[in-house]
Amino acid sequence: MKDINRIKVVLVEKKRTSKWLSEQLGKDPATISKWCTNTSQPDLVTLTKVAVLLDVDVRQLINKTKGINTDD
Repeated sequence: MKDINRIKVVLVEKKRTSKWLSEQLGKDPATISKWCTNTSQPDLVTLTKVAVLLDVDVRQLINKTKGINTDD
């Protein structure tokens, strides 16, 4: 399956680290790492919080779905 979120990319664009994000959200750094590698995904409420912290539209944190093969 393709990467679902763009959290890692947006963190780099905003010159922020996953450690910073974990501190802001009060989450374990391992959880943030899983989001950044697309091993797991944050829930929508948390994704919205991430967008606010990074000052981006929540849609910028999600890859477009058109053309993704969902047969995996």
